[in-house]
Amino acid sequence: MKLIRNTFAIAAVTIMTGCASIVGSPDQSVVIHSTPSNANVTITDEKMVEVHSGVTPVTVQLRKSDGSYFGGKEYTVEISKQGYESRTMMIKSAPNGWYIGGNLIFGGLIGWLVVDPLTGSMYNLSPDTINAALGESVSSNENGESEIKLVLVEDVPGNLRDKMEPIGNI
Repeated sequence: MKLIRNTFAIAAVTIMTGCASIVGSPDQSVVIHSTPSNANVTITDEKMVEVHSGVTPVTVQLRKSDGSYFGGKEYTVEISKQGYESRTMMIKSAPNGWYIGGNLIFGGLIGWLVVDPLTGSMYNLSPDTINAALGESVSSNENGESEIKLVLVEDVPGNLRDKMEPIGNI
């Protein structure tokens, strides 16, 4: 009788949970690095709500689901530093292997269609590590906007004239 009760309890737990919810979590760590370091990082979600603001290197916890049925999150990561080109990257959610394969074997329809889609554990965020190389800006004005300045050769300092190269046949 005890064996039947234990078997029934295990079956009930398996039916009432999703496989991805058992082994996953609704949040995920994302690591952000930049070259050079100490760059400003702003992360906004798909609704343009700022979810993080800081400086590289940083590890942030991001939600994998927007809380709606089958609602995976998407994030825009903007990395900037004065004197360097800014970078914008996307972090997107996609169903993970535990949701797809695990529910096929263990979780059944309840896990596949109800539990995992509502908890967000069915998703993985990708990429989970960002390494942004910020290229040096050509020039920037006092507002931090990139611009190109044209000057006469006579106005170029002597130590920089030696480094000049022709760009075409003039």
